[in-house]
Amino acid sequence: MTPKKRVLLGVTGGIAAYKSPDLVRRLIERGADVQVVMTASAQKFVSPLSFQAVSGRPVRTDLWDGAAEAAMGHIELARWAEVVLIAPASADFIARLAGGRADDLLSTLCLATEAPIVLAPAMNRVMWANKATQANVETIVSRGMRLFGPESGNQACGDVGLGRMLEPARLAENLLEAPPNAGLLAGRQLLITAGPTRERLDPVRYLTNRSSGKMGFAVAAAAREAGAHVTLVTGPVNLPTPPGVTRIDVESAREMHAAVHRHVAAADLFIAAAAVADFQPVQVAKQKIKKQGLAVKLDLEPAPDIVKSVADMAKRPFVVGFAAETNDVEENARSKMKRKKLDMIAANQVGDGIAFDCEDNALTVIWPGGKADIARAPKIDVARELIALIAKRMPPAPGTARHSARKRRAAAASPRSRSRSRRARL
Repeated sequence: MTPKKRVLLGVTGGIAAYKSPDLVRRLIERGADVQVVMTASAQKFVSPLSFQAVSGRPVRTDLWDGAAEAAMGHIELARWAEVVLIAPASADFIARLAGGRADDLLSTLCLATEAPIVLAPAMNRVMWANKATQANVETIVSRGMRLFGPESGNQACGDVGLGRMLEPARLAENLLEAPPNAGLLAGRQLLITAGPTRERLDPVRYLTNRSSGKMGFAVAAAAREAGAHVTLVTGPVNLPTPPGVTRIDVESAREMHAAVHRHVAAADLFIAAAAVADFQPVQVAKQKIKKQGLAVKLDLEPAPDIVKSVADMAKRPFVVGFAAETNDVEENARSKMKRKKLDMIAANQVGDGIAFDCEDNALTVIWPGGKADIARAPKIDVARELIALIAKRMPPAPGTARHSARKRRAAAASPRSRSRSRRARL
């Protein structure tokens, strides 16, 4: 019999707390064992007795509970949890998490636990959009916490917009379902590049392109879901770091090249999703270039070819490139794959409302002797399909059953093995 998943449900102060008893019921229906912890503000909206009735467990509310803390109860709870879900997560509680506060039972548990922490934000749309809230969200996400929601809709205050807590059934389903491609890249080391680069012309101007970095970030997130250890080298983008991903920020093609080669030796998979500049200025002006009514000529030289430099290494990872094309997509991608000695390439048409400046993408994925099309969909869904294709094509990890089987097949096919087999028959 499969053991129940231990969920610690934290309830903070907000009108959406009235949905949380139903969330407990939905989690239990899906086989979870639920312990509820409430903040003082949450108790203004819903009684602890309501949660005790649906969970079958006494609700914990007080860091200074003498009976519970005689045995260091907050540490015991922090160790008990396999996952911590905060629903609703108020703006105040998100701010306290970002600041590392430990001034009540729930915030202390979040600091003391090694379990993954998931938040379901719920607040007024203006509070959610506030720069302080968004900065706090970016901070906690960069530390590996995940967000479910919020979603848009009618709010208790009469406003309409982003800030509603996800419905209990969706929250329970999202929390307890296995992530897509779970285990496909378990233990593998991925190094990925994303975003554009900026090539400076002078102290205020630079050359760049329209890449938002969203596709590369989606691939990093999908690889982490699949179990990989992910290091993301990104150009200048305005995107939160995917949970559990190590991020390195760079600006120019030279900086990205240097960062990649500092980390590539540890990687067994390299995905070059960044839109790296093809050219960079020969010289960067020390002062702003003044407009004087005359034409200005720029001397450009090739920027470092990052993906080729990795593919040319004597001991190299499995190398996947990207090709953003405006015409003859498959033909140009095949040429790039052969020219740069790639193991696989993901090609996409750019322009006309696809790839750049939008949330969707579509890919044609090509490898020696094969091809697959990934239909247009949200970038995270496209990324998950790409990761599944890569996992099938990569050499198996040492020590796995698939690796042992491949070694046996290779040994059986070797000339020495065939010679031994002929002698045995004689």
